[in-house]
Amino acid sequence: MILSLIDEAASAGARQSEVCEVLEIHERSVQRWRREGGGEDRRRGPNTTPGNKLSPAERERVLQTVNSREFRDLSPNQIVPTLASRDEYLASERTMYRILRAEDQLRHRETSRAPSKRHKPDELVATGPNEVWSWDITYLHSPVRGVFFYLYMVMDVWSRKIVAWDVHDEESSENASSLLRAACCREGVAPGSLVVHSDNGSPMKGATLLATLQCLGVATSFSRPSVSNDNPYSESLFRTLKYRPGYPSNPFESSDHARDWVATFVNWYNTEHLHSSIRFVTPEDRHSGRELEILERRGRAYENARARHPERWSGNAGKRKKKKEERWELWLEGFRLSDNTMQNRNIEG
Repeated sequence: MILSLIDEAASAGARQSEVCEVLEIHERSVQRWRREGGGEDRRRGPNTTPGNKLSPAERERVLQTVNSREFRDLSPNQIVPTLASRDEYLASERTMYRILRAEDQLRHRETSRAPSKRHKPDELVATGPNEVWSWDITYLHSPVRGVFFYLYMVMDVWSRKIVAWDVHDEESSENASSLLRAACCREGVAPGSLVVHSDNGSPMKGATLLATLQCLGVATSFSRPSVSNDNPYSESLFRTLKYRPGYPSNPFESSDHARDWVATFVNWYNTEHLHSSIRFVTPEDRHSGRELEILERRGRAYENARARHPERWSGNAGKRKKKKEERWELWLEGFRLSDNTMQNRNIEG
């Protein structure tokens, strides 16, 4: 019977090893059965009953206890220690779970929603400029307590360049739509080539913005609900902005004042700031493709310094010199394929 089922599955295109795995039979057992001319399932299970097996009366007592009014809303992980504090012990947590499963009673025992499996979302990987952008909005203090200016910022994940920004008096999907439309035109983004990631704020999911991105052929990606670290690039950028030595200690006098200060920051960040995550080149250099020339020039300077004073460099200088070409190529290749990923919840075309 078993062999005929395996043959039937194999004729349908399944591998024998996969069929044996489903039937929980070792493949060698099947081969032995074929040699011996038998087709029935010859597995007999254990020859003896485990000495620590619960008796029918003990098993019934476990069921009565876990289903009693006192314990019917608790899990075995709570029932066992509760009984132990009364000097009672019926069975281990694992045994209780096994009994409940056999009786088809292993269900969520609280009025709350049953826990669900969480799967790690796919990653957005940027291998070049204008493939993945991250954007967000942050508060800037105004002279009026409780009233803020709103800074919109869009960053290219691969190069870390700020590709668009603006300051407004309110949060709105319309402002974000205008900003991203202008950025796509300025960067020459082709339809279907860009994914824009954001959190789940109302401006990010507004109908105006979503319609604009759809018209531009830009896919949208959103953070998972209640997961604060799904948009780390924008959050890190805002921290850099607000902890700059020149960040005003007093509120901005007006939106124009805030806009002037942010313009100065963006110019410094894009063209002067040596970013630690992109091997200490500026975002503008990386975005425009000048970083390879800069890194090669630095590499030559390091090699020349090592040649002048090899005793000041740790390790075997002779072996390093032989592997110089290979190591440098690997470094550049690793830089080109640097890991710039973003967690996303969903992508909409």
